[in-house]
Amino acid sequence: MGTRGSNAWLLLEREERDLRVAVTGAGGFIGRRLCERLREEGHVLRLLTRHVERDARGGDEVAFWDATQPPAPSLLEGCDALVSLAGEPVAQRWTREVKERIRDSRVRGTAGLVEAMRGGGTVRTLVCASAVGYYGDAGERVLTEESPPGDDFLAQVCVAWEAEAQRAEALGARVVRLRFGVVLHPEGGVLHKVLPLFRAGVGGRLGSGRQVMSWVHREDVVSLVLFALGQLVLSGPVNATAPHPVTNAHFTHALAERLGRPALVPVPALALRLTLGEAAGAVLSSQRVLPQAATRAGFSFRFPHLEEALRHLLA
Repeated sequence: MGTRGSNAWLLLEREERDLRVAVTGAGGFIGRRLCERLREEGHVLRLLTRHVERDARGGDEVAFWDATQPPAPSLLEGCDALVSLAGEPVAQRWTREVKERIRDSRVRGTAGLVEAMRGGGTVRTLVCASAVGYYGDAGERVLTEESPPGDDFLAQVCVAWEAEAQRAEALGARVVRLRFGVVLHPEGGVLHKVLPLFRAGVGGRLGSGRQVMSWVHREDVVSLVLFALGQLVLSGPVNATAPHPVTNAHFTHALAERLGRPALVPVPALALRLTLGEAAGAVLSSQRVLPQAATRAGFSFRFPHLEEALRHLLA
Protein backbone atom coordinates (compact mmCIF):
# COMPACT_ATOMS: atom_id res chain seq x y z
CA MET A 1 0.00 0.00 0.00
CA GLY A 2 1.46 3.39 -0.98
CA THR A 3 1.58 6.31 1.38
CA ARG A 4 -0.93 8.37 -0.61
CA GLY A 5 -3.53 5.62 -0.41
CA SER A 6 -3.10 5.47 3.33
CA ASN A 7 -5.15 8.63 3.63
CA ALA A 8 -8.30 6.54 3.20
CA TRP A 9 -8.62 7.18 6.94
CA LEU A 10 -10.45 10.36 5.90
CA LEU A 11 -13.44 8.23 5.07
CA LEU A 12 -12.96 5.43 7.58
CA GLU A 13 -13.47 7.38 10.78
CA ARG A 14 -16.09 9.83 9.54
CA GLU A 15 -17.92 10.31 6.28
CA GLU A 16 -16.78 13.92 5.92
CA ARG A 17 -13.31 14.95 4.80
CA ASP A 18 -12.98 17.75 7.34
CA LEU A 19 -11.53 15.87 10.29
CA ARG A 20 -10.33 18.02 13.14
CA VAL A 21 -6.75 17.06 14.03
CA ALA A 22 -4.96 18.57 17.02
CA VAL A 23 -1.17 18.90 16.70
CA THR A 24 1.52 19.72 19.26
CA GLY A 25 4.98 20.67 18.01
CA ALA A 26 3.49 22.14 14.83
CA GLY A 27 6.29 24.72 14.67
CA GLY A 28 9.05 22.10 14.52
CA PHE A 29 10.61 21.02 11.26
CA ILE A 30 8.59 17.78 11.28
CA GLY A 31 5.41 19.46 12.49
CA ARG A 32 5.51 22.20 9.86
CA ARG A 33 5.59 19.73 7.01
CA LEU A 34 2.99 17.48 8.63
CA CYS A 35 0.59 20.40 8.95
CA GLU A 36 1.12 21.28 5.29
CA ARG A 37 0.21 17.73 4.29
CA LEU A 38 -2.84 17.67 6.58
CA ARG A 39 -4.08 20.97 5.14
CA GLU A 40 -3.59 19.65 1.61
CA GLU A 41 -5.93 16.79 2.52
CA GLY A 42 -8.60 19.21 3.66
CA HIS A 43 -8.42 18.75 7.42
CA VAL A 44 -9.15 21.34 10.07
CA LEU A 45 -6.12 21.78 12.34
CA ARG A 46 -6.06 22.78 15.97
CA LEU A 47 -2.54 23.85 16.87
CA LEU A 48 -1.69 23.46 20.56
CA THR A 49 0.99 25.99 21.44
CA ARG A 50 2.30 28.45 24.02
CA HIS A 51 2.65 31.07 21.25
CA VAL A 52 -0.93 31.59 20.10
CA GLU A 53 -0.42 34.88 18.28
CA ARG A 54 2.79 33.74 16.61
CA ASP A 55 1.42 30.44 15.36
CA ALA A 56 -2.07 31.60 14.32
CA ARG A 57 -2.77 31.42 10.61
CA GLY A 58 -5.86 31.55 8.46
CA GLY A 59 -7.96 28.40 8.53
CA ASP A 60 -6.32 26.84 11.61
CA GLU A 61 -7.67 26.80 15.12
CA VAL A 62 -5.06 27.74 17.74
CA ALA A 63 -5.32 26.89 21.45
CA PHE A 64 -2.98 27.73 24.31
CA TRP A 65 -1.15 24.69 25.70
CA ASP A 66 1.84 24.52 28.02
CA ALA A 67 3.26 21.02 28.56
CA THR A 68 4.16 21.84 32.15
CA GLN A 69 0.68 23.05 33.15
CA PRO A 70 -2.68 21.26 33.57
CA PRO A 71 -4.60 21.62 30.29
CA ALA A 72 -7.92 23.38 29.92
CA PRO A 73 -10.81 20.85 29.94
CA SER A 74 -11.93 22.07 26.51
CA LEU A 75 -8.48 21.79 24.90
CA LEU A 76 -9.31 18.79 22.69
CA GLU A 77 -13.09 19.04 22.66
CA GLY A 78 -14.42 18.27 19.18
CA CYS A 79 -11.10 16.86 17.88
CA ASP A 80 -11.06 13.47 16.13
CA ALA A 81 -7.32 12.79 16.36
CA LEU A 82 -4.25 14.09 18.18
CA VAL A 83 -0.65 14.07 16.92
CA SER A 84 1.84 14.92 19.66
CA LEU A 85 5.33 15.94 18.48
CA ALA A 86 6.36 18.43 21.17
CA GLY A 87 9.43 18.07 23.38
CA GLU A 88 12.44 19.97 24.67
CA PRO A 89 15.35 19.58 22.20
CA VAL A 90 17.75 16.77 23.12
CA ALA A 91 20.69 18.16 21.10
CA GLN A 92 22.17 20.38 23.81
CA ARG A 93 24.41 19.99 26.85
CA TRP A 94 22.46 18.20 29.57
CA THR A 95 22.51 20.15 32.78
CA ARG A 96 20.20 18.99 35.56
CA GLU A 97 17.68 21.65 34.53
CA VAL A 98 17.84 20.64 30.85
CA LYS A 99 17.28 16.97 31.72
CA GLU A 100 14.23 17.96 33.76
CA ARG A 101 12.87 19.91 30.79
CA ILE A 102 13.56 17.01 28.41
CA ARG A 103 11.67 14.63 30.67
CA ASP A 104 8.84 16.90 31.80
CA SER A 105 8.03 18.24 28.33
CA ARG A 106 7.46 14.66 27.18
CA VAL A 107 6.18 12.78 30.22
CA ARG A 108 4.16 15.48 32.00
CA GLY A 109 3.10 16.96 28.69
CA THR A 110 1.72 13.65 27.43
CA ALA A 111 0.00 12.96 30.76
CA GLY A 112 -1.76 16.31 30.47
CA LEU A 113 -2.85 15.59 26.90
CA VAL A 114 -4.36 12.27 27.93
CA GLU A 115 -6.30 14.07 30.67
CA ALA A 116 -7.48 16.56 28.04
CA MET A 117 -8.61 13.61 25.90
CA ARG A 118 -10.63 12.38 28.88
CA GLY A 119 -12.22 15.80 29.30
CA GLY A 120 -12.95 16.35 25.61
CA GLY A 121 -14.23 12.84 24.99
CA THR A 122 -13.94 12.92 21.19
CA VAL A 123 -10.34 11.95 20.29
CA ARG A 124 -10.24 8.38 19.03
CA THR A 125 -6.68 8.23 17.70
CA LEU A 126 -3.47 9.39 19.40
CA VAL A 127 -0.22 9.33 17.46
CA CYS A 128 2.52 10.18 19.95
CA ALA A 129 6.17 10.72 19.09
CA SER A 130 8.82 8.70 20.88
CA ALA A 131 12.38 7.97 19.78
CA VAL A 132 14.79 5.15 19.02
CA GLY A 133 16.59 6.31 22.16
CA TYR A 134 14.13 3.87 23.75
CA TYR A 135 16.58 1.05 22.91
CA GLY A 136 19.70 2.60 24.43
CA ASP A 137 23.16 1.82 23.05
CA ALA A 138 22.67 -1.60 21.42
CA GLY A 139 25.83 -1.97 19.31
CA GLU A 140 25.27 -4.16 16.24
CA ARG A 141 22.17 -5.89 17.59
CA VAL A 142 19.14 -5.68 15.28
CA LEU A 143 16.28 -3.86 16.99
CA THR A 144 12.56 -4.18 16.25
CA GLU A 145 9.51 -2.98 18.13
CA GLU A 146 9.72 -6.17 20.23
CA SER A 147 13.23 -5.39 21.52
CA PRO A 148 13.58 -4.40 25.19
CA PRO A 149 14.40 -0.84 26.28
CA GLY A 150 17.83 0.37 27.32
CA ASP A 151 18.68 1.74 30.73
CA ASP A 152 20.27 5.14 30.07
CA PHE A 153 18.62 8.53 30.56
CA LEU A 154 16.97 8.80 27.13
CA ALA A 155 15.71 5.22 27.29
CA GLN A 156 14.13 5.89 30.68
CA VAL A 157 12.49 9.04 29.34
CA CYS A 158 11.09 7.17 26.33
CA VAL A 159 9.72 4.36 28.49
CA ALA A 160 7.92 6.83 30.78
CA TRP A 161 6.79 8.93 27.79
CA GLU A 162 5.22 5.95 26.03
CA ALA A 163 3.61 4.72 29.25
CA GLU A 164 1.73 8.00 29.58
CA ALA A 165 0.56 7.80 25.96
CA GLN A 166 -0.56 4.21 26.50
CA ARG A 167 -2.97 5.36 29.20
CA ALA A 168 -5.19 6.78 26.45
CA GLU A 169 -6.17 3.23 25.52
CA ALA A 170 -8.25 3.07 28.70
CA LEU A 171 -10.30 5.92 27.22
CA GLY A 172 -11.08 3.84 24.14
CA ALA A 173 -8.50 5.53 21.92
CA ARG A 174 -6.15 3.80 19.52
CA VAL A 175 -2.57 4.73 20.42
CA VAL A 176 0.40 4.61 18.03
CA ARG A 177 3.83 5.33 19.51
CA LEU A 178 6.20 6.38 16.72
CA ARG A 179 9.85 5.86 17.64
CA PHE A 180 11.61 8.42 15.46
CA GLY A 181 15.11 7.83 14.20
CA VAL A 182 17.42 10.60 12.94
CA VAL A 183 15.13 12.65 10.71
CA LEU A 184 16.95 14.09 7.70
CA HIS A 185 16.13 17.43 6.08
CA PRO A 186 18.18 20.60 5.52
CA GLU A 187 15.60 22.65 7.43
CA GLY A 188 16.38 21.05 10.79
CA GLY A 189 17.95 18.29 12.83
CA VAL A 190 21.34 16.73 12.19
CA LEU A 191 21.56 17.61 8.51
CA HIS A 192 20.88 21.28 9.21
CA LYS A 193 23.72 21.33 11.76
CA VAL A 194 26.38 19.50 9.74
CA LEU A 195 25.77 20.82 6.21
CA PRO A 196 27.74 24.07 6.71
CA LEU A 197 30.73 22.07 7.97
CA PHE A 198 30.65 19.56 5.13
CA ARG A 199 30.17 22.26 2.51
CA ALA A 200 33.25 23.99 3.93
CA GLY A 201 35.22 20.74 3.64
CA VAL A 202 35.69 20.34 7.40
CA GLY A 203 33.17 17.58 8.06
CA GLY A 204 34.04 14.15 9.36
CA ARG A 205 32.90 11.08 11.26
CA LEU A 206 31.94 11.26 14.92
CA GLY A 207 34.05 9.17 17.26
CA SER A 208 34.96 5.83 15.71
CA GLY A 209 32.23 6.16 13.08
CA ARG A 210 31.27 2.53 13.71
CA GLN A 211 28.06 3.40 15.55
CA VAL A 212 24.93 2.54 13.57
CA MET A 213 22.64 5.43 12.67
CA SER A 214 18.94 4.73 12.12
CA TRP A 215 17.87 7.58 9.86
CA VAL A 216 14.70 8.53 7.94
CA HIS A 217 13.84 11.14 5.31
CA ARG A 218 11.45 13.80 6.65
CA GLU A 219 8.95 13.14 3.87
CA ASP A 220 8.80 9.46 4.82
CA VAL A 221 8.33 10.20 8.51
CA VAL A 222 5.47 12.60 7.74
CA SER A 223 3.89 10.01 5.46
CA LEU A 224 4.23 7.45 8.24
CA VAL A 225 2.38 9.76 10.65
CA LEU A 226 -0.47 10.00 8.11
CA PHE A 227 -0.35 6.24 7.61
CA ALA A 228 -0.55 5.69 11.38
CA LEU A 229 -3.58 7.95 11.55
CA GLY A 230 -5.26 6.00 8.78
CA GLN A 231 -4.58 2.37 9.60
CA LEU A 232 -7.25 1.60 12.18
CA VAL A 233 -5.70 -1.80 12.95
CA LEU A 234 -2.26 -0.30 13.67
CA SER A 235 -1.42 0.40 17.30
CA GLY A 236 1.45 0.17 19.76
CA PRO A 237 5.11 0.95 19.02
CA VAL A 238 6.13 1.66 15.42
CA ASN A 239 9.76 2.36 14.46
CA ALA A 240 9.90 5.46 12.26
CA THR A 241 13.21 4.63 10.59
CA ALA A 242 14.27 3.77 7.04
CA PRO A 243 14.73 0.02 6.34
CA HIS A 244 18.49 0.36 5.74
CA PRO A 245 20.40 1.97 8.66
CA VAL A 246 24.04 2.87 8.12
CA THR A 247 27.12 3.51 10.21
CA ASN A 248 28.13 7.06 10.99
CA ALA A 249 31.21 6.55 8.78
CA HIS A 250 28.95 5.51 5.89
CA PHE A 251 26.73 8.55 6.42
CA THR A 252 29.77 10.83 6.53
CA HIS A 253 31.19 9.40 3.29
CA ALA A 254 27.82 9.52 1.47
CA LEU A 255 27.18 13.13 2.48
CA ALA A 256 30.68 14.30 1.54
CA GLU A 257 30.50 12.49 -1.79
CA ARG A 258 27.13 14.02 -2.59
CA LEU A 259 28.51 17.50 -1.86
CA GLY A 260 31.77 16.85 -3.71
CA ARG A 261 33.81 17.72 -0.62
CA PRO A 262 36.38 15.85 1.45
CA ALA A 263 35.45 14.56 4.91
CA LEU A 264 38.82 14.47 6.60
CA VAL A 265 38.18 16.12 9.97
CA PRO A 266 36.87 13.49 12.41
CA VAL A 267 35.54 14.59 15.78
CA PRO A 268 37.10 12.44 18.54
CA ALA A 269 34.76 10.92 21.10
CA LEU A 270 36.67 12.72 23.86
CA ALA A 271 36.03 16.09 22.23
CA LEU A 272 32.33 15.32 22.00
CA ARG A 273 32.20 14.36 25.68
CA LEU A 274 34.06 17.52 26.68
CA THR A 275 31.66 19.65 24.62
CA LEU A 276 28.35 17.90 25.24
CA GLY A 277 28.94 16.07 28.49
CA GLU A 278 26.44 13.26 29.09
CA ALA A 279 24.56 14.20 25.90
CA ALA A 280 27.51 12.88 23.86
CA GLY A 281 26.19 9.40 24.60
CA ALA A 282 23.19 10.10 22.37
CA VAL A 283 25.55 10.99 19.50
CA LEU A 284 27.88 8.03 19.97
CA SER A 285 25.30 5.33 20.73
CA SER A 286 24.63 2.62 18.15
CA GLN A 287 21.10 1.51 17.20
CA ARG A 288 20.35 -0.74 14.23
CA VAL A 289 16.57 -0.20 14.18
CA LEU A 290 14.28 -1.79 11.60
CA PRO A 291 10.71 -0.58 10.83
CA GLN A 292 9.16 -4.02 11.19
CA ALA A 293 5.68 -2.90 12.27
CA ALA A 294 5.36 -0.29 9.50
CA THR A 295 6.45 -2.60 6.69
CA ARG A 296 4.25 -5.45 7.94
CA ALA A 297 1.29 -3.06 7.93
CA GLY A 298 1.98 -2.23 4.28
CA PHE A 299 3.79 1.09 4.50
CA SER A 300 6.12 1.81 1.58
CA PHE A 301 9.18 4.00 2.12
CA ARG A 302 9.81 6.43 -0.71
CA PHE A 303 13.47 6.72 0.34
CA PRO A 304 14.65 3.38 1.78
CA HIS A 305 18.36 3.98 0.98
CA LEU A 306 20.53 6.83 2.25
CA GLU A 307 22.11 7.75 -1.08
CA GLU A 308 18.76 8.34 -2.81
CA ALA A 309 17.50 10.28 0.22
CA LEU A 310 20.53 12.60 0.13
CA ARG A 311 20.19 12.97 -3.63
CA HIS A 312 16.63 14.22 -3.14
CA LEU A 313 17.37 16.39 -0.10
CA LEU A 314 20.41 18.08 -1.64
CA ALA A 315 19.25 18.34 -5.26
